[in-house]
Amino acid sequence: MGVWHCDIAPHTQDELKRSWARAVADAASARVTGEKAALRRRLLATRARLSPDERAAAGRALRDTILELPQVQMAGTIAAYYSLASEPDSHGLVYALWKRGSYVLLPLLRPDADLDWASYEGPDSLRPGPRGLAEPGEPPRGPDAIARADLVVVPALAVDRGGVRLGRGGGSYDRALARVGLQVPTIALIYDGELLDKVPADSHDQRVRLVARPSAGITSLPAT
Repeated sequence: MGVWHCDIAPHTQDELKRSWARAVADAASARVTGEKAALRRRLLATRARLSPDERAAAGRALRDTILELPQVQMAGTIAAYYSLASEPDSHGLVYALWKRGSYVLLPLLRPDADLDWASYEGPDSLRPGPRGLAEPGEPPRGPDAIARADLVVVPALAVDRGGVRLGRGGGSYDRALARVGLQVPTIALIYDGELLDKVPADSHDQRVRLVARPSAGITSLPAT
C-alpha cells in the first residue's frame, strides 16, 4: 500500500503564517491594552485623592517651570491644552503664555476623536465642548495646525523614561503628536509620582521629549 501525502499549497502556507502572525499580534495588543487600563485606574485613583488646593499648587509650580524654559521664551506659536478634572491645572499657564504674547493654540475634539486647533484669545474666548472640555470659540485652524507650533504642551497620566506617554485611551494626542516635527519640543505635564520606569506601549503610541513635574521641574527624555 502506498503512503498518502497531504501537501499544503504554498499560498495556503503563506496564509496560515499570516493568520498566525495576526493572532500573535492581536494577543500582544490585547495584553498591552489590559495593562494600560489597569495602570490608568491606579493613576486616576491616586489623582482623585488630591485636593483642589494640591492640584492648584501643582499647576502654579508647573506654570512657573514652563515659563522659565528658553524654548518657551523663544516660541512664537505654542500648542497647549486646557486642563480638566484631576489633571494638573494648566489654566494659569495658558493665560500667562497668551499674556506674554505667544500665539496659543488649544484643541478642539472632533467627532472622529482627532484634534483640530483654534487660537486662545483669553478666558472669555472659551466655550463648553464635548466630554467636559473648554474649547476656544475662534475659527478652527485644522488638524495640521499643530505641525506649525514651535512647542507643544500635552496632558498625560504618566510618562516613562523612554518618553512613552500614557493618555486616557482615545488616541487623540497620538494622532496629533504624529504631526509634530522631530525637532519641536513636546512637553507632558504630570504630577511628581508619574514619571515611571516603564509604561506599556503599542507601536502607534507617540513619545514626548520632556516632562514637567511640580517639584522635580523639567526632565529631558531620550529623543525618538
